[in-house]
Amino acid sequence: MPSRWVKNFIAIFLLPVALVLTQTFFGLFTKVDSKQAFWTGEEFWFFSLGVALWTLWFFGSIWALGRPRPVRAYVFGHELTHAIWVWLWGGKVSRFEVSRDGGYILTDTHNFWIALAPYFYPLYSFVVILGFGMASVFCDFTRVEETLLFMTPLQWLFLLLGATWAFHLSFTIWMIPKGQTDLTHHGTFFSLVIIYLMNLLLLTGFLIVIARELTFAGYFRDLCANADHFAVLVWRWVQEMQEAK
Repeated sequence: MPSRWVKNFIAIFLLPVALVLTQTFFGLFTKVDSKQAFWTGEEFWFFSLGVALWTLWFFGSIWALGRPRPVRAYVFGHELTHAIWVWLWGGKVSRFEVSRDGGYILTDTHNFWIALAPYFYPLYSFVVILGFGMASVFCDFTRVEETLLFMTPLQWLFLLLGATWAFHLSFTIWMIPKGQTDLTHHGTFFSLVIIYLMNLLLLTGFLIVIARELTFAGYFRDLCANADHFAVLVWRWVQEMQEAK
């Protein structure tokens, strides 16, 4: 039996997991105090501004140039993400090629995590976080009021996070329908489920970090409760099906 069939079969059983995780994610918004909600803070607004600015650029470049720009930056990040995950799995990269039309790496290690990493690992967002983290060792950004364009470093941080996250999401959505071998090699259905799950988990983690009312402990309690409720519904449905026979 081809491994892609097995993985697509596994993906079917991952759908309930995706459903419970999605329900729990949206349930987090009901736990936020409406008077002090995170979306009233400058972190959310500057993050949203970054998303909006990149979205305007993305669709504007498609309209004016016929394709989004900068493609080479995306391809470089895409292939570098492959390489990073190869190294994480203990492999070696023997060749790294990038051009505007595409790119590839040659490696002695391969699995679906390495293949799908660029679709759920927002490399440039992590670069922004790492850069600010390293700079904060030498400068306390919380005490700096204004810098470039009358914005504080923390405002720039969330602006750049929004722009780079939107960069990751827009190019991911743009590339998926193009028949990427990263997806087809391991089964398109399986790959899409994994990509959705990983992006959802990253977005959930980001929401919990920026919303002071939320905690990871509370999230896991809600997750277990939703999983238990879903299991009860499935068991009742199975019993009803057996009684109907």
